[in-house]
Amino acid sequence: MILLNFSHPLTAEQIDQLQKIVNEPIEKIINVAVHFDNQLPFLPQLEELIRQISLSAEQYQTASLLVNPPSLNFITALLLAELHGRMGYFPPFVRLRPVEDAVPPRFEVAEVLNLQAVRDAARKERF
Repeated sequence: MILLNFSHPLTAEQIDQLQKIVNEPIEKIINVAVHFDNQLPFLPQLEELIRQISLSAEQYQTASLLVNPPSLNFITALLLAELHGRMGYFPPFVRLRPVEDAVPPRFEVAEVLNLQAVRDAARKERF
């Protein structure tokens, strides 16, 4: 599995948690630094962000991908649309949550969100 990480670096513990949840080894992590200028249009910045990902068209369509999204909702929405277009389906997303009472603040893997399953279930409600 390839993890596309658009957030803070993940700890060894978080990676271990993810591997247990998806029941698959994470063989490669592609860390992509996300910093958009709010004064500039987001679409050209998204295009530059995507250029940082070293995956071929074939890999987008055939590799097992997992996404740790950026925290800003507008960037995540654009990224999701872009990835869906390249992959042909919605990729699963990692959801982290704060560890209660942790000092300093720490995060743990809460779940992996199967966005394609959500989409497929919602399609049944159209009729």
